Amino acid sequence: MLLPKNIVIVEDEVITQRYLQDVLAQYDVMVSGCFDKASDTMAALNHINCDMILMDINIKGSVDGIQLARKILERYTLPIVFITAHNDDATLEELLELAPYGFIGKPFSSKEVLTTVKIAYKRYLTHMEVSQLKRKEASSSDIIINAYYTYSRTLSILYFDGEAVKLNKKQKMLLEILSQNINATVGYDTLISTLWGDDKIADSALRTLVYSLRKLLPDLPIVSHSKVGYSLEANY
Repeated sequence: MLLPKNIVIVEDEVITQRYLQDVLAQYDVMVSGCFDKASDTMAALNHINCDMILMDINIKGSVDGIQLARKILERYTLPIVFITAHNDDATLEELLELAPYGFIGKPFSSKEVLTTVKIAYKRYLTHMEVSQLKRKEASSSDIIINAYYTYSRTLSILYFDGEAVKLNKKQKMLLEILSQNINATVGYDTLISTLWGDDKIADSALRTLVYSLRKLLPDLPIVSHSKVGYSLEANY
C-alpha cells in the first residue's frame, strides 16, 4: 500500500517524536520536520515538503493542535492525522468539524501508526481523485464542498461520492440555508426564524439539529462560530 513520502510531526514530547521517526524510517518515510508549537509549524510549511501531518492535540504555546490544524487547512490541502490521549465527547466533536483523515490514540504501537497512516493516505488520494473528477463534471449550479460532498443548488440535494444523501426535512432546510451562504456565517436568529418561523424554539433545538447532521455526516464541514452562528465551509 502506498505511503506518503514526507510527513511532518507536530508533537511536544521529544520521546514520542523520536519514536514516530523510528517507526516511519522503517518504511522509508521521510520526516521532513518535527515541531512542538504552532508558529514554527506554520513557518516551516512554506518551504518544506509535506504529504501528511501527524498532529498532537496538546502542543506548546497558546494555540493547540486543533486550532493549528484549522489554520493549516485554510491554506493547504493536506491530510491530517490527530494524535490524542483524549476521547471525551467535546474533544471528539471539535475534531470532527475538521474532517480528519484518522486518529492515533495514546499510547500507541508501531503497528497502529503504520496502519493509520496507510489508511489515511489511501483515503486522501482517493478523495483527491474523486474531487478532480467532480470538478470536471460539476455544473455551475453545483457546490463542491470538499473531496466528499457536492451540493446541487438546482435539485437541493447533497451528494456523498456521487450518491444522494438521505436527510430529514429540517436537515435539508438547514443545509440549503448554509449552502446559499457558502463560506459565510449565518446567524442563530436567522437560522431559527427560517427553520421554525414564528414558533418559540429554544437555541438548543438548533444545536441539536446541527449535531444530528454532524453525527450523520462527520466529514461535512459545518463550522460553529461561538455566539454568532454556523457556516458551511467549502475548501475546494
